Amino acid sequence: MATSQNSRERVLKLFRREPLDYIPLFSGYGNITVHGLEKYGWKFPEIHTDARKMADMAASTFRLFGFESAVVPFDMGVEAEALGSKVNYYTHATDILYPTISQHPAEKVEDLNLQVPSDLARAGRIPLVTEALRILKQEVGDQIAIGSWVLGPYTLAGQLLDLSQLAKAAFKKKDLVGKLLDQLAGVLIQLIKIYREAGADYITVREMGAGPDILSPRMFESLIRPPLRRVFDGIESPKVLHICGDTNAIIDQMALCGADALSVEKKNNVTETRKKLGPEALIFGELDAYGVLSQGKPGDVDQAVKEAVERGVNAIWPGCDIWPMVPKENMETLMAAARKYGKLN
Repeated sequence: MATSQNSRERVLKLFRREPLDYIPLFSGYGNITVHGLEKYGWKFPEIHTDARKMADMAASTFRLFGFESAVVPFDMGVEAEALGSKVNYYTHATDILYPTISQHPAEKVEDLNLQVPSDLARAGRIPLVTEALRILKQEVGDQIAIGSWVLGPYTLAGQLLDLSQLAKAAFKKKDLVGKLLDQLAGVLIQLIKIYREAGADYITVREMGAGPDILSPRMFESLIRPPLRRVFDGIESPKVLHICGDTNAIIDQMALCGADALSVEKKNNVTETRKKLGPEALIFGELDAYGVLSQGKPGDVDQAVKEAVERGVNAIWPGCDIWPMVPKENMETLMAAARKYGKLN
């Protein structure tokens, strides 16, 4: 029987497949809220370009609600910016607007001259993320697991090129795209090692742009899986693979990529995934981070957690970034429901 564990122990024991007292409630990507912004009196654009603010915001969901992880960064532009893309931070916006790519280094794959910085650890905002990880490790790392994430090779390519041009090239110039994805896999291995050395306990690779609603299962097997396999073979555990959408058609391919756990969202049928992968697979999900957690009522959140546990998830895990406007009562219900339904012993 598992003795009482703190949040960090619970998450890390899960990855080691050791006995648990509760199913962990944590995330592999952004879980910040406007309630954290209010706590510090900050504006949303500030937290993407200041290591102290980034760390405090990442920890705020734990400090305010007891969420069992702190994860940085918050936006999808970090890797692409370090490789030459321009990022718009919407510095004057008063609404919640995540940074986006405002200019690519090239539009077409054949025109991309990929320039990898000789010292990746000093490129773009990577030093900010690593400093935030160090702060988190020092200040809350004994209580909760510290996470970080990177884009998968194909999704990162979509931040360096025009996405429609990349999709066309994936069919018509597959060898050229494959070569680029292999290059990007090497960059991501370097970056993940940098994040782990800075204090990340686990890494999530988000290949959200390569799901079956975008690329066929055959294309996933031949084009997407090899660079993902290279990434996961090149990094230490714990390591998680996330792909958006209904991933049941490729879940067996995902399992061959080498991650310790697979992250799925609501569109995935976890019951079917469990049947395909068997009882030993670590499946994280399937909480609807926007439709239920942000837009639903507390009763909807309670029911969603109950159903996720019943379907056999190993972690109560939002299927995407928590939308920052999430109501406070929904976060409180999330935590309570995780304890109510997730008790294992």
